[in-house]
Amino acid sequence: MGETISITLAPDTLRAVRASVEAGEYASVDALLDEAVHALQRQRREDAERLDAIRARIRRSLDDPRPDLSIDEVQEDLERVFAEAERDFRRA
Repeated sequence: MGETISITLAPDTLRAVRASVEAGEYASVDALLDEAVHALQRQRREDAERLDAIRARIRRSLDDPRPDLSIDEVQEDLERVFAEAERDFRRA
């Protein structure tokens, strides 16, 4: 059995919790809060994984030995990519 704690919820939050339990979406407030905490933990893990992936991409980019592109080269590449995407969209 878990530990009993006391929490204070904003009125809107408390109404939403009670409505979910009364609607039968959850067996109890405990079940709702347990799922909410697990969802928060899952979201934090996913956020951390995304951040790690972004950091890895940045690191690979910084470590890339190829020369940097000029702003004109970037603009040309973006225009080409957008033009291709627009053509593909119109074909669909």
